[in-house]
Amino acid sequence: MSEDDPRVRIRILFGPERMMGPGKAELLERIARTGSIAGAGREMGMSYKRAWQLVEVMNAMFAAPLVLSSRGGAKGGGAQVTETGQKVLSAYRGLEEAARHAGEAHVAALQDLLAEAGDIPEGK
Repeated sequence: MSEDDPRVRIRILFGPERMMGPGKAELLERIARTGSIAGAGREMGMSYKRAWQLVEVMNAMFAAPLVLSSRGGAKGGGAQVTETGQKVLSAYRGLEEAARHAGEAHVAALQDLLAEAGDIPEGK
């Protein structure tokens, strides 16, 4: 997928302070892969503090924690995405895929109506 290809980004709002979107999903995926909240945040260009804040929000938002962490020490610390976290991530990615398929014709119609890239004034 090139940078110019249209893409659908979904944010689910469960309430004023309760939402799930592409950034949190990516953070969960990277934590699962790296085994580290700090490492996942670094890969995303996010501060350690911000990555931890997002994990705390997600853990509080759902009935069971999405990420479990252990402090450093002789064996080192780490983090893992829980079974609930995997279910949340799978449901979110499934919704994205369903929306992509359901919206293909609409996205194509919008794309056909776009101005040429060179026609857009700078800074707009």
